Amino acid sequence: MIALFSVMQAAVIAITSSIDAFSASFAYGSSRIKIPILSSLIITITCSLVLGVALFAGTYARQLLPEALAIWFSFAILFILGIIKLLDGITKSIIRKYSDIHKQIKFSMFNFKFILSLYANPEIADVDSSRHISPGEAAALAISLSLDGLAIGFGAALSGVNILTVIAASLIFNMIAISTGCILGERIARKVSFNPSWIGGVLLILIAFLRL
Repeated sequence: MIALFSVMQAAVIAITSSIDAFSASFAYGSSRIKIPILSSLIITITCSLVLGVALFAGTYARQLLPEALAIWFSFAILFILGIIKLLDGITKSIIRKYSDIHKQIKFSMFNFKFILSLYANPEIADVDSSRHISPGEAAALAISLSLDGLAIGFGAALSGVNILTVIAASLIFNMIAISTGCILGERIARKVSFNPSWIGGVLLILIAFLRL
């Protein structure tokens, strides 16, 4: 029973950390941009490695904190990140709906305009317009997609998880997220308005309460 719960917990954490990869792949698919196997592996391995580092860091920090305090820290990190992800989903929907607004605003400092465009339309990561994501582009994309994994992994590990199980689940679900995202994006994105970003927020809030 405990082993089953551990596996289910690892699966939920991995699914949550792979939501952004699914969202980006969905966008690529809708724009007919391919993600080759090598690029998919780069994204998957990078995201899983970052998640693993965060899990080990959280596990180490857990040993330094009183158990009750570690649990509440875990709850706070995951709950706050969940709320942020929910707001993130709403913001992306607004930017996509009113995409013509930000095109009229010009910022040159720190390439803010480009960052805003990438945030609303991650498919423009295809910098060379080759209609597929190269290994170099995949590496850059993987870094941005894995940032949430730092907080998710650290927060989850504070109250105890099976690190190897989570990493294995992350490898599996990230590959599934990328492949299914591309397929679904290509087939239904032009017919259905779908923004999965909020799902990650809901799952994070659920995990936060499970930590208690």
